[in-house]
Amino acid sequence: MARAIGMVECTTVSTGFKAADEMAKAADVEILQAEVTCPGKFVILVAGELSAVRASVDVAASKYSNKVMDTFVLGNPHESIFPAIYGTAQPEKIEALGILETYDVAALIVAADLAAKTAIVDLIELRLAKGMCGKSYMTLTGSVSAVQAAIDHAKTEAGDRGMFLDSSVIPRPSDKLMKYIM
Repeated sequence: MARAIGMVECTTVSTGFKAADEMAKAADVEILQAEVTCPGKFVILVAGELSAVRASVDVAASKYSNKVMDTFVLGNPHESIFPAIYGTAQPEKIEALGILETYDVAALIVAADLAAKTAIVDLIELRLAKGMCGKSYMTLTGSVSAVQAAIDHAKTEAGDRGMFLDSSVIPRPSDKLMKYIM
């Protein structure tokens, strides 16, 4: 069985805690994150075998459907997802900068996974709804054509989920901007 991650994004903190508890009890998963994000939403990220993650997410999504904003289950997530989430990604250089913004956390992580699997790009950061009124964004780098392809695919994925907000591709970003990127 494949290693997987899954997320449930709740509209309230109270429901988030209850959902996290139900997810942990429903299947053999590890809770990687269970925390409040802006504006008072609650995000639960779990990992484990694909079937366990799916069962865990399904339990919370069905039991708390009226308070669940979005969910996902990803089998074999791209290895660059976690460094980008936790702010430890260290790209060697920024040739082109891609930025994609969504209305929620779950859609952004799914879009980032797709972007990283689409072209040879490095995820730089996934900013997950903290200090952004619930919105999230990602930054990535690579050649201009790779970044454009990755952003285009990610934009389609987020748009299909109804969560796409905006995106840009900046070839050769200014040195004066670099300290705000990395």
